[in-house]
Amino acid sequence: MADTTIAAAARTRVNRRLAFVRWVRRTHGWFGLWGALLGLIFGASGVWLNHRAVLKLQPAQTTLNAQLALPDPRPETQAAMASWLQEALKLDRPAINVRTERARPVPWAEKSAGDKTAVGEGGQRPLMQPERWNFAFGGPDRVIQVEYWAGNKSVSVRTVENGFFATLTNLHKGVGMPVPWILLVDTLAGSLLFLSLSGLILWWETNRRRRLGIAIFGVSVMVTVGLALWPLQS
Repeated sequence: MADTTIAAAARTRVNRRLAFVRWVRRTHGWFGLWGALLGLIFGASGVWLNHRAVLKLQPAQTTLNAQLALPDPRPETQAAMASWLQEALKLDRPAINVRTERARPVPWAEKSAGDKTAVGEGGQRPLMQPERWNFAFGGPDRVIQVEYWAGNKSVSVRTVENGFFATLTNLHKGVGMPVPWILLVDTLAGSLLFLSLSGLILWWETNRRRRLGIAIFGVSVMVTVGLALWPLQS
């Protein structure tokens, strides 16, 4: 009777283990399917970014610089300026990024801040650099950057048209992409974490040559850490 109970308990543990392994395998496959397309995009653009300096790879880009006169009266706020720029440039979407650089002393005045003569003759205050507004429009295939210095009657417009690989690179870095894309990429990052952990679990549960696997994993960790720390030692 006792032997029968022990055997039943053992079969229960084996069945639970097999059920767990099956669940991990199925879930591993579904997560891999979810991130397949994003993985291809990030893999191709990652290879491009990783070797662009050594192989002198330059993405195809076309840049156009222009000046755009402001209306009279000029827009007084950033929101009003962004709305006017969207209409003037005939863009379908609003600005994806707006930045402000506050007014501050000109750079050469900052460098000589420790010099008593920095305030100028007669105790006058140093020259001030006016406030600057920067607007970004477009997406990964085309980026429009607009620069406005407070008080100017025009703005500088820089348009960059990206080729295929430059567009992939911007997708990789999230340049010009909305919040939903960023959240989608976050799901890919979570999928990669799960795929790594589930892959280790599947290997551990289905492979008997564990010592060899542990040795390979240990060497991989040491090589990765060593290559990551190598530039920091120089």
